[in-house]
Amino acid sequence: MVPIQARMQKVAAGLVAAAVIALLLDWYSPSGPQQPLPHARSFAPEPAPGAEENNLFWLVQVSDLHISKFRDPGRAPDFEKFCTETIDVIQPALVLVTGDLTDAKTKDNIGSDQVEVEWQTYQTILKRSKVMEKTKWIDIKGNHDAFNIPSLDSVKNYYRKYSAWRKDGSFHYIHHTSFGKYSFICADATLIPGPKRPYNFFGILNASQMEELLSLAAESHDSNHTIWLGHYPTSTIISPSPGIRMVMRSATAYLCGHLHTLGGLMPVLHAQHHHGTLELELGDWKDNRKFRILAFDHDLFSFADLDFETWPVVLVTNPKPLLYSSSAHEPLQRILNSTHIRILAFSPSPIKFVKVSIDGIHLGDALHVSGPLYVLQWSPQSYSQGFHQINVTVQDASDKSTTQLHTFAMEENLSLKFGFFPSWLLLADLYIWARVAFALVVIIQIAFLIIFRYLGRPALKGHPTRAMQASLSLHILSKTNLFYYFFLLLSLYTVLGPWFIGEIIDGHMGACFSFGVIVDGHFFQGSITFLVGILQVMFFNIPLMAYLCWCLFLRCQGNCFGSHLHNVKQYHAVPVHLAMALLFSWQIYSCFFLLQTYGAMAFFLSPLRTWIVGLTLFLVYRSWTMNSSTLKTFIVQIKNNQSS
Repeated sequence: MVPIQARMQKVAAGLVAAAVIALLLDWYSPSGPQQPLPHARSFAPEPAPGAEENNLFWLVQVSDLHISKFRDPGRAPDFEKFCTETIDVIQPALVLVTGDLTDAKTKDNIGSDQVEVEWQTYQTILKRSKVMEKTKWIDIKGNHDAFNIPSLDSVKNYYRKYSAWRKDGSFHYIHHTSFGKYSFICADATLIPGPKRPYNFFGILNASQMEELLSLAAESHDSNHTIWLGHYPTSTIISPSPGIRMVMRSATAYLCGHLHTLGGLMPVLHAQHHHGTLELELGDWKDNRKFRILAFDHDLFSFADLDFETWPVVLVTNPKPLLYSSSAHEPLQRILNSTHIRILAFSPSPIKFVKVSIDGIHLGDALHVSGPLYVLQWSPQSYSQGFHQINVTVQDASDKSTTQLHTFAMEENLSLKFGFFPSWLLLADLYIWARVAFALVVIIQIAFLIIFRYLGRPALKGHPTRAMQASLSLHILSKTNLFYYFFLLLSLYTVLGPWFIGEIIDGHMGACFSFGVIVDGHFFQGSITFLVGILQVMFFNIPLMAYLCWCLFLRCQGNCFGSHLHNVKQYHAVPVHLAMALLFSWQIYSCFFLLQTYGAMAFFLSPLRTWIVGLTLFLVYRSWTMNSSTLKTFIVQIKNNQSS
C-alpha cells in the first residue's frame, strides 16, 4: 500500500509540475491569433506590394551608446563614423536612439556621476556629422543618463542641454507621409530624482505618468501604425494598473535597449505580447556595435538587427517573417495580394546582384527599382499553404555578400513561437519574481532556525551519516542562544533594514531597504533591491550560517581551531575555510563599493554591510572559544556516542 501511495504522490507531483511548465510556456511564448483590440485599425487588402517604390519608408534604431571619458576610446569615433557613413548609405527617415547616451561612470568604474565632457562629445558628434540635417534624430534618456540627478532642473541634467530632443518626459511624435501618418510614442520611465547605480536599474511609472501615456496612446489611434520606444524593457518597468503592456496594446512594436544582450548570453531578445505587440530589445552599441533598420512597406512591418560596418545590409519587406507577424496590427492579407517580392539592399558599394530563392528553388535576380528597393515578380498563391522559407543573397561591387532567410506563411491558423527564455526575460515582471524569490530564501533560512530550535535533540547511535551530521550541526547552532538570535535578527533585518543610510544622490540623504529606496522625500519601491537582497542571503547569510554550523560541530567532536586541520582531513577542511574566506572577501568588497559609491556616511551607517563584517569575525571567534551549557551538552552526547 505504501509504495503505491508513494508512486501516486510522485505522479500527482509530476502532473502538477508539467501543468505549471505548460502554463509558463504558453504565457511567455504567445503565438497564434492575437486578441482583438478595442481600437483596432482596419486595413483594406489594397494597396498590395507591387513593383513601384511607394507606400514605403524605413528608419534606424541604435541603443546604449555609453559615450565614455574613461573607457573604450574607439566607442565615440565609431559612433561618429556611424553618423556619417552608415546613415549616409541607409538614408533613414528617422533615427531612434533609445537611451544611455553617455556612460556616467567614474574612473574607477564603481561610482556614478554625470560627466559633462561625455555629453559634449555626444553633441559634438551630432554637430560635426550634420546628421540632424540628414534625418529626424530622436534621442531619449536611459538610466545612465539619470544617474545622480537630484531634479529635472538640476544643472547636472545635461540631457536638456546636449541631446537632440532636449525635452524630459514621455512624448508623441508623428511622422507624416503621403500614404498616412505613423506615431512614435516614448515611454520615459527613468527615475527622478535619479539615484546612483545600481538602484535605478528598473524604471518606474507613477499614476500621473500612466495617465499621460494613456492620453498619448489615444492620440495615435488614427495613425497607420504606432511604435512605442523606451529604454527599459517592459519586464523592468514598475507601473500601476492596468500596466504598461496594456497601455501600449495598440502598438505594432515596442523598441528598447538596456539589457545589452545579457553579456552575450541572449544575443536575440525578442518577444510578443498577448495583444500582438512585438517587444524588440536591441543589443548595445557600447560593446557590440549593434544597430537596427526597420521598415513599413504597405503597412507591413519588418526589421533586421545588424552589426556596424557589416555590408551589404539586407531587409526583405515582402513576404515578411511569420514569427514577427501580427494579424491584430498589420494587413497581412496584402502579402497574398502582392505581385512582387520586395527587398531593401544597402551598401557603400554598388549592388551587383540580389538573388532570391524560396524553398531551395531559385526564382531569379531581383531588379533594381530606385534607391535601395529591389523587386522580383512572384505568384504568392503558390505559397498560400504551409510554411515556406525565402532566401535572399545580396553581393556588392566589393564582393561582399550577405544572405538573409526567414520563414513565412499566409494561413491564419499557422504560427511560430518565440524562445521561452527571451520571452520570459521580456514579458515577466522581473521585480515581482525577485520579490517572491527574496521572500522564499529568507523564509527558508528562518524556518530552518525555528524548526531546529524547537525540535527535540536527536539520539545518536553508531557513526552518524552526512545527513545526520548536518542535522546535528543545525541543532547545535539553533539551540545556542548567541547564534540563534543573531541569525534570526539578521534575517529579519535583511527584510526590514535599512541596509545603509547615506547620500543616495550627492548632497541628498536617503536610506536603502529591501522594499525600496527613500531619497529626498521620494520613495522608489523595491526592484533591484530584491536582487541585491537575494545575493546577500544566498552568498553570505546562509553560507555564514552553514559555516558556523560546521565549526560548532567540529567543536563538539573535541576539535579546536588550531588542531582540527590535523584531526579532520585537510582536503575537506581547507576548501571550506577558503570558500568562506572568499565569500567574506565579497562582503568586504561590498563595503568598499558602498564607500566609493555613496560615501563615508553610508559606509559607517551600514548594518548589513560594514557592521556585519565585524560581527562575522566575532561569531567565528566565539564558535571556537565559547563554552555554553548547550555546547557542553552536545560535546558530552557526541563523545558518549563515539565511545560506545
